[in-house]
Amino acid sequence: MTATTAPPRRRALAPARRPRASRSSRRRRVAPYLFVAPFLVLFAAFGVHPMLFTLRLSFTSWRGSGAAEWVGLGNYTYLLGNETFWASLGNSAALWLLIVPVQMLLALVVAVLLDNAKLRLRGFYRVAFLVPFVTPLVAVAQIWVVVFDQDYGAVNGLLNAVGVPDVGWLTTSAWAKPTLALLFLWKTTGFIVIILLSGLQSIDATVYEAAALDGASPARQLWSITVPLVRRTLMFSVVLQTLAVFQMFAEPFVVTDGGPYGSTTTAGLYLYDHITRADLGTGAANSFLLVVVVMGLSLLFVRLLRSED
Repeated sequence: MTATTAPPRRRALAPARRPRASRSSRRRRVAPYLFVAPFLVLFAAFGVHPMLFTLRLSFTSWRGSGAAEWVGLGNYTYLLGNETFWASLGNSAALWLLIVPVQMLLALVVAVLLDNAKLRLRGFYRVAFLVPFVTPLVAVAQIWVVVFDQDYGAVNGLLNAVGVPDVGWLTTSAWAKPTLALLFLWKTTGFIVIILLSGLQSIDATVYEAAALDGASPARQLWSITVPLVRRTLMFSVVLQTLAVFQMFAEPFVVTDGGPYGSTTTAGLYLYDHITRADLGTGAANSFLLVVVVMGLSLLFVRLLRSED
């Protein structure tokens, strides 16, 4: 018998070694982080750190010097039980009702008119609507004080010319809010018009051509085509103006100083009052409560947008 020989064993193949990443590929991976690093550093230094410091400050009693005294939720409970705090939020809410719905409707109509290619001097009108927005706010507010002065203002002068008696635009609670709302509308509507124009220019013109062939009137096209297609842009503008209204400070500070009888003391102006009294802990708590209110309203608007989708 012949002895059978075992087959030769094969050596196990060693796993293939991955080539080391070249220096250029490592640089490509690291480069994006290097580009965003300056922003992250600045954001952490001037955004995150002040916010965390303010949050910690809201749980203390601090006058700007010396050691801060820990009071826990004392500042928040004080504000939630303070009538002036709720009155300031009520004033801001009333101004929102006077400003935002009117502004969205007015800005949409103006944007539709400016989007018409047949309109002559379109560039001039666009610049003209944007000029109030870039005008310094304090200067505009001072003009408002002069124009709406009860004794020497130009508005009452025109009313007297047609036999209407003087109106206390800035000295009566009934007219102070509408006068401030008119200032805000004049100042910021042009900016909203530019935002809505960007949304209108993204709509395909063939949609309107098809609607016109079906006999849709311009008003019908505005309601059934333009409004649904720029709904997201409108909602963005609503959120943006909600933030601006609830942070409104310079307008009531210069024009009415929160009066008469606190009727124009907005949430932003009431927050400033804590700073003037060096009550920084309560002011920090006030700012965070204001953030919660505005964030809640913004989430509500976004939810309404999603429900429509």
